[in-house]
Amino acid sequence: MSIPNDRKYTASHEWVKADGDSFLVGITDDAQDQLGDLVFVGDVTIGARLAAGDTAAVVESVKAASDIYAPIAGEILAFNEALSDDPALINAAAWDHWIFRIKADDPAAVQGLLDAAGYQALS
Repeated sequence: MSIPNDRKYTASHEWVKADGDSFLVGITDDAQDQLGDLVFVGDVTIGARLAAGDTAAVVESVKAASDIYAPIAGEILAFNEALSDDPALINAAAWDHWIFRIKADDPAAVQGLLDAAGYQALS
């Protein structure tokens, strides 16, 4: 499995990638593989202020529903609306499709997350 080096990861299978002055958050390829075919991605509240570890979104598959957690504290700025119409985009290319955008309270907090090698070591 090839894990991109241009982002950070959580033990709960979220990825975080810097994008300007905010961060994009998605789920890893391993997570989408475990979930199976996604049928819903959403429940993101724009403007919500979350602590690291708070539930930020929900994904549902034919197998189960799963919470997506905020990897860092901050404010939710956007939801990837393309996923409303086609949640399977994540199944097709999990590394290419973010779920929500967050403005970090402390951008340096991202450095405390796992790098690609650290994430890979979990599996």
